[in-house]
Amino acid sequence: MQPRLAYFENWIDPEGPRRVERSGGIDLLRLSYDAPEDENWAALATAHGYQIAPRSELKEPWFGTAALLARCPSLLAISSTGAGYDMVDVEACTAAGVIVCNQSGTNDEAVAEHALGLMLCLSKQIVQSDRALRRQAGIDRFAFTGRDLLGKTVGIVGLGRIGARLAELCGTLFAMRVLAVDPYLSAAEIEARGAVKADLAEMLREADFVSVNCPRSAETFGMFGADAFAAMKPTAYFVTTARGGIHDEAALAEALRAGRIAGAGLDVFLTEPPGPDHPLLAFDNVVASPHIAGVTEEAVRNMATAAAEQWQDILAGRAPPRLVNPEAWPLYARRFEAVFGRSPATP
Repeated sequence: MQPRLAYFENWIDPEGPRRVERSGGIDLLRLSYDAPEDENWAALATAHGYQIAPRSELKEPWFGTAALLARCPSLLAISSTGAGYDMVDVEACTAAGVIVCNQSGTNDEAVAEHALGLMLCLSKQIVQSDRALRRQAGIDRFAFTGRDLLGKTVGIVGLGRIGARLAELCGTLFAMRVLAVDPYLSAAEIEARGAVKADLAEMLREADFVSVNCPRSAETFGMFGADAFAAMKPTAYFVTTARGGIHDEAALAEALRAGRIAGAGLDVFLTEPPGPDHPLLAFDNVVASPHIAGVTEEAVRNMATAAAEQWQDILAGRAPPRLVNPEAWPLYARRFEAVFGRSPATP
């Protein structure tokens, strides 16, 4: 039996499906949001692999949930386009013997640079002054006096690959003191990544910039609410390139309205893209972008080709890189053998 791989609409970059096609031996099933749902379900139900789109581009029935798995009995693996996989119920996949993979590491540079760019835009008031120049004549340049990053303190929540790269940029380019909040890393591991281990309260109290770079999970959802913003310096900036929902948008709006923090740089929202009437977009000291931190020419190409190569490994029976739920492997291996008549390699 020839393995079948399904994906919706696009693959973030055309090189992804082209690479799969060139490798041969895999049937690609391109699904369309405009097609009748029954038609899409019929195709997806026969797929062994599902290249899942980001949450912001995917309609909810096609999230990797227990309900989807129940309708797709042939499914063996789900892979996300980028590092995030919050549209996949990993627990349900593990129970069903479905492995989950992501493309962690393919857009580290892009996201870290974007976070740093938001920090610079906020501290130098670049966007505010640009808006003012377009609105009126006779601008007082001293009304937009900024602050240097040199020697300031940045607090990074989540010192994975992106957070570690941001720590490196901040430390080497601007001699910043880097505090890291990451319960999964020891003080020595954090030091090796260029930061000092801190708890959340200490970091909020001392940081001039707070950058969120952790995954969204049950543990981190709503992590930044009214109490967290109240604990920050009134001169500090909040920056997130992670996922919407980690910060409480209403609480952030209230903190900005009350002047409890100096401003915010937001690449992610709970509902994406946000409408132009979103309350946070009304603040002049908010710099926003529509979840594009990881969308650069280089990163998009990296993500597309990494996913294609990953599928070549999975569907050929090789252990894939960037496996999210290795505990699913024993059941997955038995299911793979039942379909293809051979056991996959052990990771």
